[in-house]
Amino acid sequence: MPAKSSLPIARPKRPPPVLICGKCLSKIDSGKKLKQALKAELKRAAAAQGGKRPKLVTTGCLGICPKRAVVTASAATLAKGEYVLVEDRKQAGEAMRVLLKGYRE
Repeated sequence: MPAKSSLPIARPKRPPPVLICGKCLSKIDSGKKLKQALKAELKRAAAAQGGKRPKLVTTGCLGICPKRAVVTASAATLAKGEYVLVEDRKQAGEAMRVLLKGYRE
């Protein structure tokens, strides 16, 4: 039987954050607009489900470095060892469906 940890565990009311690579955002032309579109999709998804929205957290390099896309990830995709590559604002809705899959099903 595993030993219990003495470290405190926090369980926030908000879903786990969605990570977005800041380096990728700075390399593409419409990075700021893409980030705004992803944030709007998070807000729309949370409103549809009646809860708080996950935070969109800009990180450092995630190590994937695609040519013309931005690397995003969530707890659900990272658990499977996957990243979601988003090329433009038109893909924001589909990306959020993949990133948020499993949060409130």
